[in-house]
Amino acid sequence: MMKTIPLFFALTFGACAAEPLNLGSQWELFVDEYLVAEKTGVALKLHDPVKREIVLTTDQPWEGPTCAYFSVIQDGKKVLMYYRGSSGGSDHSDAQVTCVAESSDGIHFTRPKLALIEAGGTKDNNVIWRGVESHNFSPFLDANPAAKPEERYKALGGVKQPGKNWHQGETPGGLYAFASADGIHWKKMKDTPVITKGAFDSQNLAFFDTTRSRYACFSRIFSNKVRAVQSCTSTDFLGWSDGIPHRYAKDVPMEHFYTSATVPCPTAPHLFLSFPKRFVTTRKKVPTHEGPGVSDAVFMSSRDGVNWDRPFLEAWVRPGPDLKNWTDRNNMTANGIIESSATEWSLYISEHYRHPDHRIRRLTVRKQGFASMHADAKGGEFTTRPLKFTGAKLLINYATSAAGSVQIEALDDSGKVLATSAELFGDEFEANALDVATLAGKTIRLRVKMKDADLYALRFAE
Repeated sequence: MMKTIPLFFALTFGACAAEPLNLGSQWELFVDEYLVAEKTGVALKLHDPVKREIVLTTDQPWEGPTCAYFSVIQDGKKVLMYYRGSSGGSDHSDAQVTCVAESSDGIHFTRPKLALIEAGGTKDNNVIWRGVESHNFSPFLDANPAAKPEERYKALGGVKQPGKNWHQGETPGGLYAFASADGIHWKKMKDTPVITKGAFDSQNLAFFDTTRSRYACFSRIFSNKVRAVQSCTSTDFLGWSDGIPHRYAKDVPMEHFYTSATVPCPTAPHLFLSFPKRFVTTRKKVPTHEGPGVSDAVFMSSRDGVNWDRPFLEAWVRPGPDLKNWTDRNNMTANGIIESSATEWSLYISEHYRHPDHRIRRLTVRKQGFASMHADAKGGEFTTRPLKFTGAKLLINYATSAAGSVQIEALDDSGKVLATSAELFGDEFEANALDVATLAGKTIRLRVKMKDADLYALRFAE
């Protein structure tokens, strides 16, 4: 007997059928509801990272308690960590320096003795740049296939000059473009700033967007006196478009985002992940501390760099019981994700700002596991929007309890079941869930039935 399709199902499908999603063979993470047409008994769930070891304490004479704006780069088997060395003083001080630490595993970092620039009374240090640009020097490894060998690494750094309405970008100054062959020896690509419209008193980062074949920059602005982020793009890293402020859904509150830590997802570069430091300016937890405000880290994502999904308004990283993390400008996520194993990603977050033992801690997350579609023991299901794909099998990153399960059906445009997976249980990162070779190129939907389970990501593969 043919199964009756509910009217709302048919109407929903009919409205979407004209424009099926073309997933190709790329990973899709469940950090938003981009794939979801309807659901019952399931919901997106944010997963807390695991706080691991302290990897660096900024206790050298050229560093200090206000080191900040960490960037972490994975270049083959080498991990480089860049940060501002600053023991206090003005944002415009020429005494600010950029430092680098090195690691082979993302856990044990050492300071190379570079003998390039005198700082802290010695050249026996890990300083690679000195000057006002070090206030927020933010490097990246250029993924542009056309990048010149002497420009494998690039960076942005700089601030606006003091004066009336500096925070609206109306004073001289801005972000300078830098390049390097090895990440150690740097030069300015141009004598004048390449981006001038913005506030920039924070970490202003960039990377090459491989999906859209252009550079993307995410920089600090103020919007109605609230710290915010704008995006702009470039084809050559020197000429940049005007910035576009981030956009959010109407029910998302406007909060101070001190930094953004925006990166392309390692396994799904079409998807941008962001870990802003949320700054609550009106609170003070430690009365004796010199500065007001408390901070935590939040999580959000975007598929174009302008429109941002924030289904999770709660914190991704809380300050925790350590009172030194309840003082100002703490819990700042570093820019960058390190693939520390086949199943684990590492990120980094700063602690104890303005304290003598200012430091940075490693965080770990499950590969692709920032969030999931989650079902409790009562179970539930969701159905995707119409989609097309290439490949012969459906892979999933999932986890269940001993009693839990995930089962997936492929449906045609009438809701008829074309293929059904086995009832899957376990904890796997690329489980072969379903044979779909005969459905490649056709428009289908997936119906995912879950019980006490998390589905983190899926992709179609050969």
